Amino acid sequence: MKELDPLLASNKQWAADIKAQDPTFFEKLSAQQTPEYLWIGCADSRVPANEIVDLLPGELFVHRNIANCVVHTDLNCLSVIYYAVRVLKVKHIIVCGHYGCGGVQAALTDQQFGLADHWIRNIRDVYSHHFTDLENISDKEHKVDRLCELNVIQQMLNVAHLPVIQNAWADGQDISVNGWIYSIKDGLLKKLSKPIFHAEQIAPEYRVKTG
Repeated sequence: MKELDPLLASNKQWAADIKAQDPTFFEKLSAQQTPEYLWIGCADSRVPANEIVDLLPGELFVHRNIANCVVHTDLNCLSVIYYAVRVLKVKHIIVCGHYGCGGVQAALTDQQFGLADHWIRNIRDVYSHHFTDLENISDKEHKVDRLCELNVIQQMLNVAHLPVIQNAWADGQDISVNGWIYSIKDGLLKKLSKPIFHAEQIAPEYRVKTG
């Protein structure tokens, strides 16, 4: 596996550079993790969570999947959110998509993609919900980008609809749920919606009885 040797060499150099800046960095990092942020992002390799917000290891708890979806049957994502909220006590949850997302592009076609079809279905539901508005957009790239934005907003709402989030609010935990989007073309993030801080900001049919 000589083709992987450069990665191992890069790791050694990276660790050495970190130690040169702060000799106790890894000692402190290994003691505990106390991130204030949970990042739910796309698995796209061009969107490295820590780097684009300039945070060090230990400062950002991260979950990534195709098209940054938060699905109520996805135990992986739900477990990450539960751990981040109840154990790590994060203060901010950020759902971050990106323009030109391949998963979103796939949702705008009638093609099959194998197992991924079941996942992309979640984005197709967003497309269906906003079908009229999206079909009025003639430019294909613009349509994809608009669906990327709408998908982030929906996934942001999906987070706020979760009982673990609403229970945390009821217990007095300060948690904001945020929707952002990233442009690979210029490296900049954009806020898509006002943060959600409490259950009164979501539709009554998604509120759960707490306490």
